[in-house]
Parts: sequence; C-alpha cells; structure tokens
Amino acid sequence: MKKIYLVFAACVVFMLMGCATIIPIGTLYTEAKMPMMVTSNSGTSLKTGVSQCTSMFGLVAWGDCSIAAAKRNGKITKVYSVDGDVKNILGIYGVYKVVVTGE
Repeated sequence: MKKIYLVFAACVVFMLMGCATIIPIGTLYTEAKMPMMVTSNSGTSLKTGVSQCTSMFGLVAWGDCSIAAAKRNGKITKVYSVDGDVKNILGIYGVYKVVVTGE
C-alpha cells in the first residue's frame, strides 16, 4: 500500500514541477495568446488566417497549424504578424491555433 502512495506522490510532484518553456503551461488549465513573429511589412487592408491542431490525452494529435496553412486559409500573401493561441484542459484536450495577419 505504501508503494501506491509513493507512486501517487511522485506523479503529483512531477505534474506540479515547473519546466521552462516558450508556451505558458498550466497543470490544470491553460488558455493563452502570445506573439510569435512580427515583420516590418505594413499596410491598411488587413486579413486574418487561422490554422489549428488538436491533441487528445497527450497521445494523439492532428491538424495543420502551420503558418503556411494559416496564410492559405486567409488568402494572405504578405505577412504582418503571427500569433499563437493555446488552450489545454488537464492535458486531456488541447487546441493550438496559429493566427496570421497580413494582406
């Protein structure tokens, strides 16, 4: 019985310890928007393109969340900025988006 408690305690400590990443990670819930890239391009007619990937249980992931896919979805040829949008619930369900702004 003591081994079960020891394994459980080790799992809790592992889940709660912080790791340095470029993406803010919450153990229970994460919802964050962050800048990824800005160019020197500028203009007045702004379009937005979004691409998305999904993850289930941290075991399987699918989708195309590349900058190229976001450009294609927004019919963008000249990129002004690229932002990221992350949502993750308990590591069970995650949605990762790339948002491209340009013309």
